[in-house]
Formats: sequence, structure tokens, C-alpha cells
Amino acid sequence: MTRARPRILYVTDLAYPARGRRYGDEDTFLTSRLREDFDLALCHPLDAAALMGAFEAVVVRNSGPVLAYQEAYEDFRERAIGSGARVYNQLSGKGDMAGKQYLLDLTAAHYPVIPTVDRTEDLHRLPETDRYVVKPRLGADSIGLRIVSADQLCDLVDGDVLVQPCVDFAYEVSFYFVDHDFQYALYAPHLDRRWQLEPYDPTDDDLAFARRFIDWNTVDHGIQRVDACRAPGGELLLVELEDLNPYLSLDALAHPARDAFASAMKTSLHRFLGTQA
Repeated sequence: MTRARPRILYVTDLAYPARGRRYGDEDTFLTSRLREDFDLALCHPLDAAALMGAFEAVVVRNSGPVLAYQEAYEDFRERAIGSGARVYNQLSGKGDMAGKQYLLDLTAAHYPVIPTVDRTEDLHRLPETDRYVVKPRLGADSIGLRIVSADQLCDLVDGDVLVQPCVDFAYEVSFYFVDHDFQYALYAPHLDRRWQLEPYDPTDDDLAFARRFIDWNTVDHGIQRVDACRAPGGELLLVELEDLNPYLSLDALAHPARDAFASAMKTSLHRFLGTQA
């Protein structure tokens, strides 16, 4: 008798209006490949909690910033954890999945991250600069981010925002991982076109930098993106550790690299479910 294929609920908001990104195209490609190994159904993030009980796993992909449906997302998390549902990415992440507290934690632990504070009395810990970045603790997709002068800071630091120096970086670069395995890197060489990404060939030092954050995080099964900037001194500094639903920019890859990523994701899901391809 043929063994039933694992059933996966794939969570995505195909209509989310992301600037410079096409969520729908990316998920159309990924689901076309996942269907080779799994029985698949797509749903909007608002429907995930009600539907997940009928599936062996829930894959959260391009579901958009949870700020738009925070209450529904918290309900999904609570019900998934309470029922023992398999969620991919695992809900144990300490990066953006849990808010921006990790930027404070990593700063305190002296990791290579853009220095971050959240209290007026700690502003002196930041490098002096003419401009600062202020962003919400629960921000996403640059929502609520402001660049302000030093004399504006004290009126804005209220416990709900984070403050960082505004770094004049050379470029931004992102490293993409499936589980703990590096897949590819992309960067934005043109500062005025940050969504125009190109393949990036990382050095050994670059990969060692990115792996520090993957190793620090508590996600063994899932897709993570380490976003960094090349600081004026040449070093990389962490901008964001995206471990909830990172957009993958697969359209910036050549077909072989895109196919390799889809294969890695399938292998990861089989490992997560304890099945064989």
C-alpha cells in the first residue's frame, strides 16, 4: 500500500503589497516544487489557526508583517504551541520572531551588531553622530522607522522604541540559511535602489560573521536571513535577524541556485517531519 504523503499548510498573503518584492511569484515557485513531495494547501495568515489541525506541519512563508494582524498571530502561536503543532519556522526563534529585543541583547553581549539602546540614560553608550535611527520595538518592514538629529532623541525615547546610530554603510548584504546550512547571499550595491539585489560571493570571514547569529538563535528547522551592512571601517554589522517569514528574493538568483534552494527546503521539511524524500 502506498504511504500517504505528508500534508502541509502553507501560510502566505499572496496579495500583500510589498515594495519592490512579489510575494506571490516567490510562493508560486516554492509551492510548485514542494508539491513534488507533499500534499499542499495554501491559506491566508488569518485562517492558519483554524485550519492547522488537519495538517502534519504548518509552513509560514510570505505572510507579511504580523503587526497587521497581531491578535490573530498571537492566537495562532498560542494554539500551535498548546497543541504541539509542527510550525516551520519553529516558534522558538529569538530574532525578529520575538520582536527587536535581540538587538539589545546582542549589543550587551558585544556581538557585531549596530549598537542599540532603549533608554535615555543609555544614549551615551552609542557612538556620537549627527543622525540616529529610531524604530519601534515591534516594528517590521521599516514601519515607523525615523532618522532624527541628536537633539530630538530625548523626546522620542519612551521605552517603546530602539535607538541606533545612523551608519553610513557601503552596502547591505543578506545571508540565507536553511536550518544551519548556508544557501546563498545577495547584496544591494546601489544605495538608492535597496530592493535591486545581486548575487554576492561571501568571504570566509563573511560566512563566519553570519553563522555566529544562526548559532546564537534557537531555530534548528526553518529558513533564516541574516541582514548586515558594510560599515565605514570595512566590518560587517548586523541589521536584522529575520527568523519568522523572511522574503527570499529568489528572483535575483539564477535558475540552478533557485532550484538548489527549493531542494534544500524540501530536504529540511522531510527532516523536520521525520519522513524520507
